[in-house]
Amino acid sequence: MNASVASAAHAGTPPRPSAKDKRRNAVMTTAPHLRPAHEQVAALTSRKISSRQLLELQLKHIEATNPGINAIVTLDVERARKEADNADRHIARTGKPRGPLHGLPLTVKDALETAGMRTTCGSPDLKDHIPDQDADAVARLREAGAIIIGKTNTPAYCQDIQTSNAVFGTTKNPHAPGRTAGGSSGGPAAAVAAGLTSAEVGSDLAGSLRLPAAYCGVYTLRPSYGLISTRGHIPRLPGWLTSSDMTTLGPLARTPADLALLLDVLVGPSPADAPAWRVELPGPRLSRLRDYRVGIWADDDYCHVDAATRDLMNTVTGLVRSSGAQVDAATRPVSMPESDRAFTNLMYATSTATTPDAVFQGEVEQADKLAAGDTSPGAIYLRARTQRHRDWLIANEAREKLRQRWAQYFTQHDILITPAAPTAAVDDQTSVPVQQRFITVDGAKRSYYDQTTWLNLTSQVRLPSAIVPAGRTADGLPLSIQVVGPYLADRTVIAVAAHLAQLLPGPIGPAELRR
Repeated sequence: MNASVASAAHAGTPPRPSAKDKRRNAVMTTAPHLRPAHEQVAALTSRKISSRQLLELQLKHIEATNPGINAIVTLDVERARKEADNADRHIARTGKPRGPLHGLPLTVKDALETAGMRTTCGSPDLKDHIPDQDADAVARLREAGAIIIGKTNTPAYCQDIQTSNAVFGTTKNPHAPGRTAGGSSGGPAAAVAAGLTSAEVGSDLAGSLRLPAAYCGVYTLRPSYGLISTRGHIPRLPGWLTSSDMTTLGPLARTPADLALLLDVLVGPSPADAPAWRVELPGPRLSRLRDYRVGIWADDDYCHVDAATRDLMNTVTGLVRSSGAQVDAATRPVSMPESDRAFTNLMYATSTATTPDAVFQGEVEQADKLAAGDTSPGAIYLRARTQRHRDWLIANEAREKLRQRWAQYFTQHDILITPAAPTAAVDDQTSVPVQQRFITVDGAKRSYYDQTTWLNLTSQVRLPSAIVPAGRTADGLPLSIQVVGPYLADRTVIAVAAHLAQLLPGPIGPAELRR
């Protein structure tokens, strides 16, 4: 830690950016299309730049940069230009913006339905699907004044933790083309990291927002479950009104302020509930980092992290302590093995809703033939997929008891910090059959799905969880942490992310952002 950061952190106040930081930020944000979303909105509403001008700069950058990354898979340029011109005419005529995202060009994950714009969710079955209605979240973006210019890549039906599909191919990590961008929101995270869009909206069931954000070095928030309507998110299939009981939609961005900006727009009741329901999220619990009671869960025997991540967690722990915050690095909210088993059971169960009848019947028949003592991964999968409703009710009760333990933990702590993943971005394995994939942690082969074990601590229990870029490996790959808060304390989580951003290295801009 350099002297200026150490001194300011010890005093309990956010450190002032150094001259070097100011020069770096000036370089990274000189071009209007590479500025954070909240700065772009301010420039648009003050008429320092027109929406059409910003759009054209964005499109030029996409044309030059996207072919090497393959993050954006669909663009609707003609419609975007018309909407940008309309936004400019509106503010020229009235002097007022249409909403908090007036004239802002954005992309969204290709799992979210967009009226009149192709939505495939990476599946050949939907390669020609053009919805006639926006997903509720997309509608809220448009109502706030955003211009949806295109869609970003996702694995087919969001069913992988890296991003590749037969329709559009593989999305590359902007920091290292041979590494995965993560999944299933790999396209959104890579697009934000490379400056192809200032912010994005993706989805998260089993870390699908948070793993890509960690691997690509950007911020994201998995909001408290239920705050944002998921109607129009695929999967479920087009036309379904319901979604998984663990899926949430959330923002990705290059600053915590932009997470807050998009959260304010996205949160709200579904259209059916809007006549009577209101959502009023509480503000941050505290105004200064030094006043927080911070839990640190740096490692666990169940899912060990690698040396670089251990060093990162040690650094973060030291910085939080030096801020004056009360740090507890010993207690744990829950047992990680118990939590992971409960999550896996519920995840496999919720994934069956749109399984074809014949396929599901085959799984039922296979499950019925399993030996009583068979605890292999395949047996666990089949039993969870085909469990009776009574079994699901018991599993849901176990989830509620876990939620109760987390709630009790947050009576003694304001926030919890964990690793985001065991390692930085792993090698892309799209050419390897799923059952043969693995990751390596300090030289040891580990399960491919260990990548999301830390993230899935909160997926089933509905807690807000943010990814905060926190450093880099020796070879320049982003490293990140996860910040978890109590249910509905989303603004607290974002506030802590902003406090930590003052102490930690900023997001690593790929070459495209450093020009």
